[in-house]
Amino acid sequence: MFILKRQDVDIKNVQHPTKDQKIPILSYQDQTFRLLSVFSAAQEEDARALWRELTDNRGKACVLLEEPERFSVWGKVRIEQLDAAEGSEAIHGSAAPSAYIQACLLLLQALYIDVEDLLGDKQAALFEKDITNVFTQWHFPQADSAKSVKALLTVDPLAMAQMPAWQENHLNTLLQELHRVSKGYFGNANFTERAMEALEDLPTNQQQQFMAWLRQSPMGKLWH
Repeated sequence: MFILKRQDVDIKNVQHPTKDQKIPILSYQDQTFRLLSVFSAAQEEDARALWRELTDNRGKACVLLEEPERFSVWGKVRIEQLDAAEGSEAIHGSAAPSAYIQACLLLLQALYIDVEDLLGDKQAALFEKDITNVFTQWHFPQADSAKSVKALLTVDPLAMAQMPAWQENHLNTLLQELHRVSKGYFGNANFTERAMEALEDLPTNQQQQFMAWLRQSPMGKLWH
């Protein structure tokens, strides 16, 4: 629908009408858009592919925002619809399958453990801080306190009483940011193969389902 620059739009954090959280809302010509996915500057092709998929193939009203350090895709939404099923699901879909969330948490925890084992406690504490900043910046549900983030880093996802209510756009953002942060600690992307071994904790059918989803995800290239 639109390809815009940062100076073309206004972005504010808006209080969710029914939930205790703030979400980023992009405004352009009296229209409002909610964040769907974020890409690094090097992932321009992936960002454009997602934008075209949503606009051309799914008929969604979307914005592709070009910034010097990143690209982001935003879907049209009315503020009052944020908690309505038709507004939320029309753009984001329902919550991601539990197996996908568990898989992403297994990757997160595997890398957290690797940082601690290979680089030491101080680096692990910095890694935790960086991940907390990711959750805060992108307004992840149920990841808005130090206690909740610590649980996400340490509690076995397969034993969690309840998965965080994340949607696929949250998982794509987490996979992208987790790759970026981890590359900063390890100096290269060789950590992905080792981290992916953590998925063996999932039942075989769930592992296969997640891998099929990951392959078609905008972030799939980062983890293969």
